[in-house]
This record gives sequence, C-alpha cells and structure tokens, in this order.
Amino acid sequence: MELIVTLERDESGLIVAECPAIPGSVSQGKTEEEALSNLREAAVLCLEVRAEQGLPLPLRTTYIDIELN
Repeated sequence: MELIVTLERDESGLIVAECPAIPGSVSQGKTEEEALSNLREAAVLCLEVRAEQGLPLPLRTTYIDIELN
C-alpha cells in the first residue's frame, strides 16, 4: 500500500512525518530515514487498531489542482 506522507522539521530540529490518510499516524526522527521508519511502525499500528474497531482502512485521499496568484 502506498500512502502520501508529509515531512516537516519542528522547532527542535526533528523531522516530523505524518500520513494524512491514517488518523493518528504521526512520528518523528533525527533524520528523514528514521522518521519514515518510525512512521511505518505507527501507521501499521494505527491500521491494526482501526481494523479492530471496524473503522475504514485507510481514509480516502485524492489530489486537487490550485492556482497561485
């Protein structure tokens, strides 16, 4: 399964990784690789919990086009 992930450096310098399609799947790391590895673990755990609770796996995502002025 391929999912969109956002990466952002926080105020302490850590990389925060989040998967918007899976609520609760957020993690961090000192490097991008570490943050992504940690996020993979978090995403799997979130999906397992959602499955146990009968919630959809994952939420639907799509793309939009925007114009900047």
